Amino acid sequence: MEFLKVEDLKIHFPIRGGLLNRKIDSVRAVDGVSFSIEQGKTYGLVGESGSGKTTTGRAIIGLNNITSGKVFFEGNDLTDNSKKVDVRKDIQMIFQDPYSSLNPKKRVIDIVAEPLRNYERLTKKEERYKVAELLEKVGLSPESILKYPHEFSGGQRQRIGIARAIALKPKLIIADEPVSALDVSVQAQVLNFMKDIQKELNLTYLFISHDLGIVKHMSDEIGIMYKGRYVEEGKTEEIFTNPQHIYTKRLVAAIPDINPQNREKQKIFRQSVQEEFEQSYHDYFDEEGLAYNLRNISNSHSVALPEKG
Repeated sequence: MEFLKVEDLKIHFPIRGGLLNRKIDSVRAVDGVSFSIEQGKTYGLVGESGSGKTTTGRAIIGLNNITSGKVFFEGNDLTDNSKKVDVRKDIQMIFQDPYSSLNPKKRVIDIVAEPLRNYERLTKKEERYKVAELLEKVGLSPESILKYPHEFSGGQRQRIGIARAIALKPKLIIADEPVSALDVSVQAQVLNFMKDIQKELNLTYLFISHDLGIVKHMSDEIGIMYKGRYVEEGKTEEIFTNPQHIYTKRLVAAIPDINPQNREKQKIFRQSVQEEFEQSYHDYFDEEGLAYNLRNISNSHSVALPEKG
């Protein structure tokens, strides 16, 4: 049984117009996405802005309404409203911007303790001890509990967000672009810390990012989205060593090479991939510019290609 399983997820937003503000069309933000994650593993969801990756993550945690499809968590159907399964304690989210996701008017103790106050009855002394313990776990001084967010760096603020996310000992964390707002020098620190704490707490991650290089560092498997649909899915190593879809090839080509001697070579390579993308576009996408259905090319690698015929 998969720890998290998403089946044919569709999220369509209505477009309204006219004098009566009636629905005249819809935006297919997510259009038939399916994937699963094993417990303790990291699944990377990759795509450019507008691909539907964040909408998918927010739907799993209940922040976006689902048009159709199923989401199963530990065998429980989260889309079955008749069962009303409350998984808010077991599924938490780390948001993209550590500057806007923390209330600037609240002290750290109130920010980190918020989920504890919703689910656990702690005395003031117990709460203070618990928050100090959480801060220490994420590499911050326990004496920081009375400080405000503006007194911390970006990387430290994201650690506060992580402390809040793990306060209830969740099983699954949805990390939505958790380092994109941070300096490159800080990104590696936060990512390595997330990997360390994953091992320590046996966490499962759904790691959402536009940066395929970062996802490579974090993920066991990767799903790549374009305009609400999957274009490719597979084991991380296979995606990088043998990308099959032209969109995936473009994302791989966009990963910067840290060796300055390779910059000109990489520039030429990117240009060739972009030319291939433009020339082969209609071989990989239908008349509406949407990806075809996924087809298995191996036991652990699928690509969106037209049916043979």
